[in-house]
Amino acid sequence: MTLFSIARKNIVKNFTHYFLYFASMIFSIVIYFTFVSLKYDTTIQAASESSTKISSVFSAAAVVLIVFVAIFIWYSNSFFTRKRKKEVGLYCLLGVRKKQIGRMLFYENFLMGVMALLIGLIFGSVLSRLFAALLMKVMGYDVIANFSIAPQAVIDTVIVFMLITLVTSFQGYRLIYRFKLIELFHADQMGEQEPKASWVTAVLSIFLIGTGYWLAMQDLLHSNVWKTLGYMVTPLLILLTVIVGTYLLFSTLTVVLLKMSKRNKKRYYSGVRIIGTSQLLYRMRGNARTLTIIAVLSATTLTAVGTAYSFYYSNRSNALEATPNSMMFISDSSSTTRKVDETIAKSKEHKLLYHVSVPVVEADAELTGLGEMYAGELQTFTILSNQDFNKLTKAQNRKETLELKADEAAVLDPYYMEGLSPEYVGSTLTLEQDKLQESITFKAMKTYSVLNQHTAYFTIVVSDELYAKLASEPRTFEIYGITNQDEAKLLTGEVYKLLPETSRFTSFYDAFAGGMETTGLMIFMGGFLGLVFLAATGSIIYFKQLTEANSDKGRYEILNKIGLNKKEIRKTISKQVLFIFALPLIAGIVHCSVALYALSNLLNMNLVVPVLICMGVYTFIYLLYYVITVNAYYKIVTQN
Repeated sequence: MTLFSIARKNIVKNFTHYFLYFASMIFSIVIYFTFVSLKYDTTIQAASESSTKISSVFSAAAVVLIVFVAIFIWYSNSFFTRKRKKEVGLYCLLGVRKKQIGRMLFYENFLMGVMALLIGLIFGSVLSRLFAALLMKVMGYDVIANFSIAPQAVIDTVIVFMLITLVTSFQGYRLIYRFKLIELFHADQMGEQEPKASWVTAVLSIFLIGTGYWLAMQDLLHSNVWKTLGYMVTPLLILLTVIVGTYLLFSTLTVVLLKMSKRNKKRYYSGVRIIGTSQLLYRMRGNARTLTIIAVLSATTLTAVGTAYSFYYSNRSNALEATPNSMMFISDSSSTTRKVDETIAKSKEHKLLYHVSVPVVEADAELTGLGEMYAGELQTFTILSNQDFNKLTKAQNRKETLELKADEAAVLDPYYMEGLSPEYVGSTLTLEQDKLQESITFKAMKTYSVLNQHTAYFTIVVSDELYAKLASEPRTFEIYGITNQDEAKLLTGEVYKLLPETSRFTSFYDAFAGGMETTGLMIFMGGFLGLVFLAATGSIIYFKQLTEANSDKGRYEILNKIGLNKKEIRKTISKQVLFIFALPLIAGIVHCSVALYALSNLLNMNLVVPVLICMGVYTFIYLLYYVITVNAYYKIVTQN
C-alpha cells in the first residue's frame, strides 16, 4: 500500500471532520472564480458603459479575496494539525519515518485542495451565470447573461488556489519536524491551566474600548481632539484602542466575570452549570485571540456591507435630491420644445404630469459674505423668481411657498451639511450681471432644489421685483414631470436625440440609473465578500470547537458513567458553544453600530433600516453555524 493510497483512505474515513473545511474551500473557490469570471464577462462589458471601472473593481476585490482566503485556509489547517498530532505520534511510535509521514500529510492536503478546486470550478461555472444576472439586476440592467466560461478566469483560479494548496500542504509536511514525540501525544492537554483574573486589565479593556468609541463619535468638524491628533492618526488610534480593548475584554474581563460567577456557590453547583463554567474558564485565555479576530472581522464586514446597502437603499432619494424633475433642458427654440412635447405625448408607458416653462438668469457673486473661508471665491448662480419657485413647488407637490420682498432671497442647497455648509440665513451677497450689481440678503434656506443640478447652477430665489431688474437676457428652462420615471430609459434616449449639446439636458432616469450602477456594484461586492468573511469566521469557530470536542470526549464519557444523561450533555454543550459564538457577534455588532453612527453623522444619512436588515441576515447565518457546531460537538462526545 502506497502513501498516496493511505492518504486517500484517511480522507474518506475522516471526511465528516473535513467536511466544513472542504465546503468552505469550495465556497471560496466559487466566489473567487465568480469574481474573475465577471471581470472577463463580455455581457457585462457590452451592457455597461463603465465596464473598465467594473473590471478594475473586481480585480481589486479579487486581490483582497486571495489574501483573506489564503489566511483563512492557513488558519483552518492549523486546527487540523493539532487534531492530527496524536495520530502522527502513533505513526512515529510504530517506526514510520518522519519523511514518509510528512509526505502522507502532504498528499492528504493536496488531494483535498485539488478536489475542492475541481468541484469549485464546476459549481463556479454554473453559478457565475446566476451571479452575472444578479449583478446586472442590482445595477439596473435588464440583460440575460449567456452561458460562457472565460478560459482566463479558469487559469487564474487554478494558479491561485494551486499555490495556496501547495503552501498549506507544505505546512502539514512540516508538522512532524516542529514537535517532539511527547508533545504530539499530549497536544490535547497543553494550555489547560486556569487563567489568572486581573481587575486592572479588565478595567483597562473597558477604558480602551470606551476611548475608541468616544473618539469615533466626536464631531469631526469641531472636535479639538481630532484637530490635535490629526485626521490621519485618529482613525488609526481608534482601531488600535478598540482591537486591543477587545482582546483584553475576551482574555481578562470574561475571566473575571466567570470567576465571579463561581463565587455564587448555590448557582455554580446547580445542575451541570459547573461543567460549562469550568470549561469556558480554562479555555477563555486560549480563545481570546480567535474571538478578537472574529469580532473585528464581523464588525468590518457589517460596517462595509451596511454602508454599501445604505447607499443602494438611498439611491432613489439621492437621485431626487439632484434631479427633482423627470426631464429638464434649456430651450433654444419653440420648435424643439414642441417636438419634445409630441414625443412624450406619444409614449404609452409614461403620462405627462406637468410641463412648466421657467425663465431664469445667471449671475456671478463673490462669496466673501458667507464667511472667511470663502473669501475671494467667485461662483455662478442660477437666479429664479419667487413667482416661478412657487409655481414649481406646486407642480412638484411640495407644500411650501416663499414670499420675498425687495432684496430678500432664499438659497436652495440639497447637499446642505451642518458644520460644512455656510450659514446662509442673514448673510449678504452682491450679484453681478454685466455692469449691474444688486445686493441680496438671505432670508431662508431650503435643503432641496426645484431645478435639476447640472442643467441649473447653484440656485438662488429672489423677489419678483429684483428678478425683473436682473432679467435682461433670461434663458428658458423646460421642465417636465412624467409617470414611471424610474423606467424611462427609452423615452429619455428619444428626447436626448432631439436636443443640441448646448441644452444641458438632465433627467431623473440618468441620475437614478447611474446611481444604481455604482451602488449596485458596491452592494454586490460587499455582499459576496461579506459572505466569504462570514463563512470563514463561522468555520474558524467550528474548527476550534471541534478540536476542543475531541479533547473533551474522555471527560464527557466519565460524566456519562457517573449519571449525566445525553440531554444534560447537549444542554451543557449548547450553553458553552453559545457563549463562544455570542461574544464576538455581540462585540462585532456593537463595534459596527458605533462605526455606522459616526459614518451616518458624517454623511448626514439615516442608515438605521438598511443596517438592521444587514445585521439580521448576518446574525441568522451566524446562528446556523452555531446549530451546526453544537450538533457536531455533541456527536463527537457521544458517538460511543
